[in-house]
Amino acid sequence: MALPVTKQEIKQMPVIPYQKIREHLKTGDIVFCSGSYTFSGVIQKLTKSVWSHVAVVYKDEELGRIMMLEAEPYVGIRLIPLSTYLQDYKGKRRSYKGQIVIARLQEPLPKEQLNRGLSFGLDALTRPYDNYEIFRIMTRILFRVTKRERNRSYICSELVRDVFAKSGVVIQYSDTYISPNHIWIDERVSGKYRVL
Repeated sequence: MALPVTKQEIKQMPVIPYQKIREHLKTGDIVFCSGSYTFSGVIQKLTKSVWSHVAVVYKDEELGRIMMLEAEPYVGIRLIPLSTYLQDYKGKRRSYKGQIVIARLQEPLPKEQLNRGLSFGLDALTRPYDNYEIFRIMTRILFRVTKRERNRSYICSELVRDVFAKSGVVIQYSDTYISPNHIWIDERVSGKYRVL
């Protein structure tokens, strides 16, 4: 189980260069981001957690590519090279501002189960990001309303939840929302590497 952590605890974890862990990454690994951006701070405050973003690793063995399947604000669901995310964040020739930790399910999933979940995620490519979900979550938290809207749009943690649900791994979360932290604290998830 990945225990709740503070920003200070993340910063104390040793940083391992991406090139050293690249070959050890696997499809289904989980990328947790603790950003130092305004939008990241809003998410962290709302969820009372250090995590502001979460994504799933997709490794293309044939091409030797490590990709991140994510739901990105104003972009939607996309695949992006993990190296680009780390070093050329948003095409600005700068590293991601914050910390990134790669985690993994402690018990590997059978390939056919994992493929079912990843196929679902890949079929969802180009679906829109739910730009208003953060505000709806804030309202649900403040007013203790448990109704969630069902739509074709996603926020990052909803996408990761559904990818794993389609793989047979149901992640528990509150009645009002799922956050990156709900995924982090799942007893089956274990932090592996800090890359930033």
